[in-house]
Formats: sequence, structure tokens, C-alpha cells
Amino acid sequence: MSKATILIVDDEISNIEIMNAVLEDDYEICFATSGQQALDIARTVQPDLILLDVLMPGIDGFEVCRQIKADIMLVDIPIIFTTGLGDTEDEMRGLSLGAIDYVTKPIQPAILRARVGNHVELKRLRDQLATLAVTDALTGLSNRRHMERSLQAESARLTRTGEWMSVIMLDIDFFKQFNDTYGHPAGDRCIAMVGAALTRAVKRATDLPARYGGEEFACILPGADPQGAELVAQEIRLQIQSLNIPHAQSQVSPFITVSIGVASARCHADLPAELWMAEADRQLYASKQRGRDCITTIQFDAQTCHGYSLAANE
Repeated sequence: MSKATILIVDDEISNIEIMNAVLEDDYEICFATSGQQALDIARTVQPDLILLDVLMPGIDGFEVCRQIKADIMLVDIPIIFTTGLGDTEDEMRGLSLGAIDYVTKPIQPAILRARVGNHVELKRLRDQLATLAVTDALTGLSNRRHMERSLQAESARLTRTGEWMSVIMLDIDFFKQFNDTYGHPAGDRCIAMVGAALTRAVKRATDLPARYGGEEFACILPGADPQGAELVAQEIRLQIQSLNIPHAQSQVSPFITVSIGVASARCHADLPAELWMAEADRQLYASKQRGRDCITTIQFDAQTCHGYSLAANE
């Protein structure tokens, strides 16, 4: 098991050195000496726990905590305040902002080690439960809930730089007829095999394949422009074709096929994350109308909303 990462935030280097000496044998340590630096590092590193000084010049610990708990990418990171104040009002303020504990200065090594250990273990257990809650049991892919949360988070993240994001939606063609012909256990095996093919096709660590529901799947492709997303869609189609799962009742092929819709746009504050799903679903429907077993793509923006069709690949 890899070591948990602790972010120590304190404007006094001597305090960082003391806490690092206590924790470095058990954890990966990173540190920041200002509130803004702490926010930047937290967004980059995604630590498992933050030890946060209350009194700092510029952005103080309270404001750092508030911003972390307001950020969808950081909200689940536990924060322990470190302070020499011993002020009940300050403790209550920190806890009301979302901190989970306080450690007073001067640091007592045994107490610091115990409290950090307890909260890191609690976070590990919470993460395990969260993973179970967002995983589709049949395919092992992310489920719809996780995909929609990830779409919101990626849209917010990429809006800062105006980068591309693409979403792919796909549906197994004539799946009801497949179930009627081969039975539901065979249908479950088919869905699991399609899920595995999707995982093979979607190769970047930042991409998220998901089972959207029933025989419908989706992929979030952060940073993927229209051409890149179309290449992924083509690879998905080829991977599923290569499964060679017989489908005697299909009207387009003797084997399982999929219809695919792709939507791409540059992230912008005027574009709600849900619009990518709506546009991808619209293109999926267009692929079905065109005869299935094909890909239809679209590029949209804040002005056109529904965009314009880029390509439709047979």
C-alpha cells in the first residue's frame, strides 16, 4: 500500500521541520509556507490530509479552509488546524468551516502522530466506501452518479483555461432482441465484455469510461478536442466489433455493434456540464436514426449551443 500524502502548511519553517520529523517515516510530506501556495499545492497534489496553521500573513488558515471546502475537487480532504492560540472561539470557527480536528503548539509528537494516523485511516475507509458507491457492480466501470459528478468537476476545472472537453455516449444496438434471444445471463456477459472493451479503448488516465445505465455507456474525455474524441470513438467501435459476440436478431450485423454519439466543446462559464451529455445523447440518437453501427459527432459552443456536425463515420 502506498504512503498517504500529508500537506503541512505553516509560515514558520521551524514548525514544518518539527512536524516533518514526526511524520516523514510513515507519510509522503509536502509543505507550503503561505495560504495561496497551500491552495495551489492542494489542487496539484490532492493530499490525503492537510495540517493547516491558523495564523499566516495574507490568506489565513480559516480562509484556506473555506476555499478548500468550497472546491469540489478538494472538499473531501480532511483538515487539522495547528495553532498556539488555545482559543475556543477560533476552534469553533475552524470546525464550523469544515476542519475535523485541532492540534495545539508546541507540537506533542505522540499526539500529532496519533491524530494524523486516525484521520488518515478514516479517510482511507471513507474512500473505499465511496469507491463502492460509485462503481457499477457488473462491469467495474464508474456508475452514472460518479460520471455526472466527474463531469461537473472536470467542467469547472477546465473552464479556468478554456480547454476542450468531449463526451461520448454509446448504446448496444438491438440489445432487447439480444436478451430475448440469448437470455439475461448472456446479456449480462455481453454488457461486461463491452465494458472491458471500453476500458481497452479509453487509454488516458484522465479519461473516465462509465456504465450510464442498462446497455448504455459513456466516456468523459477531459482535454480532448473534436478530432481526438472521434479517434477514441472509432477505437471503441473497433474494440467492440473485435469481440465477435453473435447477435442473430440484429438488423445491421451478425455480431454485436454499437451506435455512438460524440459532443465536444471548449469549457466556458456559459456552458453547463449537463450540456455535454445532452449533445452527446442527441448525436447518439442521430446515429440510431441513420441506421445504427455508426458514429455521429458535433462541436458546440455558448453561441450555437447545438453546434454543427463535424463528421459521421460509417
